[in-house]
Amino acid sequence: MEEQKIKQSHIAIVPTPGLGHLIPFIEFAKLLITRFDLSVTLLLQTRSIDIPSHQQSSLLSSLPNTISYHFLPPVDLTHLPLDVSHDVTLSLIPLHSVLPIREVLSSLTTRFNLLALVTDLFGSAFFDVAKEIGIPPYIYFTTNATYLLFLMNLPRLDETMEGEFRDMDGPVVLPGCMVEFYVEDIEDSLQDRKGEAYAWNLHHVKKYALTEGIFVNSFQSLEPDAFTGLRNGDPSWPPVYPIGPVVRSSLDRDGKEPAGLECLSWLDQQPSKSVLYVSFGSGGTLSREQINELAIGLEKSGHGFLWVVRNPDDESSFGSYFGVQGEDDFFGFLPSGFVDRTKERGLLVRSWAPQVKVLGHGSIGGFLTHCGWNSVLESLVHGVPMIAWPLYAEQKTNAAMLDRGLKVALRVKTNEKGIVEADNISKVVKDLIEGEEGTQIRTRMAEFRSRARSSVDECGDSTKSLDEVVLQLMSSINA
Repeated sequence: MEEQKIKQSHIAIVPTPGLGHLIPFIEFAKLLITRFDLSVTLLLQTRSIDIPSHQQSSLLSSLPNTISYHFLPPVDLTHLPLDVSHDVTLSLIPLHSVLPIREVLSSLTTRFNLLALVTDLFGSAFFDVAKEIGIPPYIYFTTNATYLLFLMNLPRLDETMEGEFRDMDGPVVLPGCMVEFYVEDIEDSLQDRKGEAYAWNLHHVKKYALTEGIFVNSFQSLEPDAFTGLRNGDPSWPPVYPIGPVVRSSLDRDGKEPAGLECLSWLDQQPSKSVLYVSFGSGGTLSREQINELAIGLEKSGHGFLWVVRNPDDESSFGSYFGVQGEDDFFGFLPSGFVDRTKERGLLVRSWAPQVKVLGHGSIGGFLTHCGWNSVLESLVHGVPMIAWPLYAEQKTNAAMLDRGLKVALRVKTNEKGIVEADNISKVVKDLIEGEEGTQIRTRMAEFRSRARSSVDECGDSTKSLDEVVLQLMSSINA
């Protein structure tokens, strides 16, 4: 009798739409195929109105052969109000993708030894599907353990607290958390407990108990108290596995070295540790008024800057989340004369820069960031001190952790209209680049840089943590 062909071990991964989720999931997939003898399928969710951006298409076309991707049928959400919360949109898309996910997973089980389904924090609709098919569901939590600890405590807080987070007199204190959270540290979607966004977040967290575990893109020595709090919390909580930092390589969007790009050549001409890198991630945008204040503040600081500029968006702080915005010719929305006055010490880049290469450059002395966790980890890996300017999602919680907890960032202050004024921007830039507080932050960042790299060494805590789960899955299916 002909010997039966041995199926390859395989993992299915479902990221939430948006580059901020796709990028870390691709890096997670690359880590899996590099370290283990398995293959991966990315199951990509989209809305009916989405058009793949150049960056998304380039990312997918450059994937290695052992990572395939499959677009699920696009979900039509045009019936939703224009002002619907981002969290609601990202929760409804999986809900409408349950049937196609079931079909694809069933198909994968006939071709592979399907070890697991890995989703992100919005993918709770798929947990039951995975269990029906007979594969264990996991979460890849693309942000930090501190924020995960906050979410895991949300059901308890919901039952015990009165009123809204925005009405609190004091802080939220969590067991095992390095920092107390005040109203300004809690994301907008959780500020209205009667709202849809809050209800969806609570729903997802309560379903986390259905998973076999949560991979966290952080490392033990960065957040020891938070990981202890997660492990010693409610008995129903799933086990957590620190596997980070999982970050992008220095390759550009097309999988090629970005040598010769204008911004890197420009940085080569700047003094060591003198330039502030300014970027609000793949989806962050600012209003016209806020861009004006930022430009004036950078000019008043007197320091060099490399600024990734996007068109102003007066409606939303995540206006380009699902794709890349168009460009306004000649940066015409910037203050009159700004470009000419700062051309000797500043460089403006349209929409995108090779961030990993930039942060690793010797001329970079600081990073003004929206506190998206991808950017934070890239900064930590390169030891670059930060200015925290959170915009949306969990970024406010991240900013509190970086500023008051780890003390590796200075946080900007907003006025009564929510605007960060030019004088505050100028001051915080000076404090970071030339002040004593900035010097102390650089020292701490150097230590965390060392810890981050050690954690993913062959014998590092994160490496051992990932090995523990995947090798167990592989051995159990081959038993």
